[in-house]
Formats: sequence, structure tokens, C-alpha cells
Amino acid sequence: MQTTALLSTVGAAALVLTGCAGPAAGAGSADDRLEIVATTTQLADIAREIVGDGAEVTSLLRPGASAHSFDPGPAALAALASADLLVINGAGLEGWLDSTVEASGFAGTLVDTSEGIDLIAEGHDPHEGHDHDHEHADGHEHADEARAAEHADHDHAHEPDDHAGHDHGAFDPHVWTDPANAIVQAEAIRDAVTAADPDADIDASATAYLDRLAELESWMRGSIEQVPVEERLVVTTHDTFGYLERAFDVQVVGTVLPSLDDSADASAAHIDGLVAEIRATGTPVVFSENAIDPQLAATIAREAGVELRQGEDALAADALGPEGSPTGTYIGSQLHNTTAIVTAWGAEPLPVPGSLS
Repeated sequence: MQTTALLSTVGAAALVLTGCAGPAAGAGSADDRLEIVATTTQLADIAREIVGDGAEVTSLLRPGASAHSFDPGPAALAALASADLLVINGAGLEGWLDSTVEASGFAGTLVDTSEGIDLIAEGHDPHEGHDHDHEHADGHEHADEARAAEHADHDHAHEPDDHAGHDHGAFDPHVWTDPANAIVQAEAIRDAVTAADPDADIDASATAYLDRLAELESWMRGSIEQVPVEERLVVTTHDTFGYLERAFDVQVVGTVLPSLDDSADASAAHIDGLVAEIRATGTPVVFSENAIDPQLAATIAREAGVELRQGEDALAADALGPEGSPTGTYIGSQLHNTTAIVTAWGAEPLPVPGSLS
């Protein structure tokens, strides 16, 4: 049974909470607040900021855990069984969702936060239409062109609100790497909570957080613009940063794992090609990611003769870091990632506004 047959998928415009008998609708909670379950650490943090004390939020994923390979256990099923709202990333990220929802008996409302976001199709060049100099002096094409050619048979044209039911891989699901998309996700959560519980007192917290996300987007743009476009070259562990690439004119030269999924394998030919591309473009750093073993990234960085950033310097890509760490919140992770990338380019980001620090 598919999730779409079980649930009413809702967007930001209008939501109706599915009526449930008994405690499954959140009536079993001691304070009668809505019970919200979010699939990813990013969405759980955004939801907590939006609702303040107006609802209870549970994350299915733990810090540092990737959504691609998540294996839901009894705790996840129990959380879903009593949830009023299930907030998902969508865009094919949660490949395990349908069976988990069915097994849990979840009877609330699904909130797909990717609705309304202009999704990037798998294999599509995020820079299409941008005026980049893709040709280097030694004749190497830029890696984004090579990837686009490699996946030409996957040239899916995106149509708004037309991605429900697609298999994982049809679209790049890493929408949160562009904070403008996080604003869309936050607004979807706000609207869902307001529709489900009109008495929930979330106006002030939602407005304050949306203002902070807008300020984050402005800070990221100003910081990245400290570096000339032709020098904004990045190599990451897997294909996570397409939306950052598109929004901020950053060039992802290549990825250690040649896939949107962090469980993919890299062939020897891919590794050799990436090492050659790093050398040809002068990319200064290979970034590991916090949810992926850095061993292969370390090998590629060593072969290419460039710096590897790992450990505390790794990018928070598919998951937030531990609570209380610099990457333990969505905004914190974006501040960390942007600072790491900009300093790798030899520049300094703008001072962080007090509201974001």
C-alpha cells in the first residue's frame, strides 16, 4: 500500500487534520498539544522553532544519521502511531516512508514540505542558463557538464507540484541546502499546525524564525559573494549541494560518491576522473560530510594533493550535528557550512548577525 493511498498529502495553502478516534490524534498527550513527527533532523529543528511551545516535536532521525539508509525501529513506529502531523522532506528522500507509515498505523496528516519548491531533476545541471566559464585551459570540461552528459537519459522536466509518487532519485531531495527552500518548508509547517490546531499560539515564534531564515539567506549570499564566481569550486562527499549551487552560483566540481544517495559506491574510474578534475580546476579542498565515513574522501584528497576537511570541519549535509554543537541546529549548520566553504576559498565570510549567532 502506498503512502498516497493512506494519507491526505497537504501543501501550505490548505490542510485538514484527519479525524482520528482515541489517542492517535494527540488527545493522549498530557497537555493536549499537537504531536508532530518530523522525518529529518533539519525538519525537526525547523518545526521546533516554528511552533515554540505550541506543539511537541519528535525527530525520527538522530543527529549524524542519514535519511537515505534509515531503518525505522520500534521507537519510530510508536512515535508515528500517536502523531497528529507527519512532516516529511519529500522529493523522494524518505524511501522507507510508505512501509513505515503502514506498519505504524499512523492516521494523522502528512505534510510534504517539498510542495511548492522548484525541484532539480536528477542529472540536471543546476547552472543551466548561468554564464559560467566551463572550459579550462587544458581542455577539461567542468564536472557539472560531465555529470549532465552522463545522466542525459534522465532529463526530467520539473513541473510544480507534480512530483508526488516519484521514486527516489527522480529529483534531488536535498532542498534544505538553499535557505530559501527552508523558508518554504517552515511556512508549510506553520500552516499545517495552524490548520490542525487554530488555538496553537505560534504566530510570534513562526514570524521570528522566518525572519531569521531570511537573514540567514542574506548573510550566506553576501559571504559567498566575497569570492569571484570562477573561484567558487567545491568537492563534497556526495551530490548534496545542488540547491546551494543553483542559488548562490557555486560550482560543485564533483563528488566522492557519484550519486544523490550517500550509500552509493565509487568506481576506480570515477575516483581517477575526480582526482584529475580537482587538479585541472584548482579546487583547493575536498569536504567530507558528517554522516559519511571520510576514508574515501581522504584518499581522493591525498591523490589530488589538496586539503581534506573532516571531523569538526566536515560539512553538515544530510543531518545536523549533536545537540549543543555548532551544527546542532539548521541555522547553525548553514553558518558552519558557509564559513567552511568560504574560508576554503581563501576569503572571510561576513560577520554573523547577532540574531543568528
